[in-house]
Amino acid sequence: MVGIQLLTNARSGNCMQDCAYCAQSASGNADIDKYDMVAYEKLAGDGKLAGEKRLARHCVGLSGLRFTDDEIDKFAAAVKSLKGESGLPICCSIGFLTEAQARLLKTCGVDRINHNLNTSRRFYPSICTTHTYDERLANIRMLQGLGFEICCGGIIGMGEDDNDVIDMLFDLHEINPRAVPVNFFIPLEGTPLFGSDVSRLTPEYCLRALCLARLMIPRADIRCAAGREIYLKGREKEMFCAVDSIFAAGYLTTAGQSIDDTIETVKRAGFEYVIE
Repeated sequence: MVGIQLLTNARSGNCMQDCAYCAQSASGNADIDKYDMVAYEKLAGDGKLAGEKRLARHCVGLSGLRFTDDEIDKFAAAVKSLKGESGLPICCSIGFLTEAQARLLKTCGVDRINHNLNTSRRFYPSICTTHTYDERLANIRMLQGLGFEICCGGIIGMGEDDNDVIDMLFDLHEINPRAVPVNFFIPLEGTPLFGSDVSRLTPEYCLRALCLARLMIPRADIRCAAGREIYLKGREKEMFCAVDSIFAAGYLTTAGQSIDDTIETVKRAGFEYVIE
């Protein structure tokens, strides 16, 4: 059984962080849509669509490292309305929150927060210098202390070595998140890592990485996220033997397989898709 999740890019671009892989970083010049906050009608429409298609969860991403209390107040009100209309579990990817901001979002219906490690501690300075690995860990621990489910994973193929992948998975084992999204790197034009060599991301390598994640964080929802349509096309049956869930309809600034095609992919591989 496979969970399918929908991701809405609620705030896009203009992020002042220098994450080398990300099209939303202000340090790059990727050609993407940029907006402060998507209209509520878009959030509600995506929530309704996810409900109609019987998807497992509605995920909402906001670019940026930190937000003002006023921004969080407005977003929390939108989440409260969204939760009331769709009833679906909601996960937010929303940077670094204060404890008060996190408590407000929890009260308004956010069930889970995504905050990825992205890579190993050793390799982290190679992809980001505007905040630290330890800051990420501290944010995750704070959110866990407030009772949030944690979604925490990484990106494979950015130039790290095998030991970095293993070290990241060991840290994820210690965090013990509810969900682990495993992304396979897609070099995006306009980002510092555009043109990177991704030849190591063969189907076999990607499948081994997913299986290792399955073994090291056995109780988590292992999710094959970005890159599955590129690196694992035609190998979905094997992939679904290792993972619990996937995304449909894209990954923030990167297009993906449509919801209907994703559902059909699951069925063709001999699996069913279900609500969590």
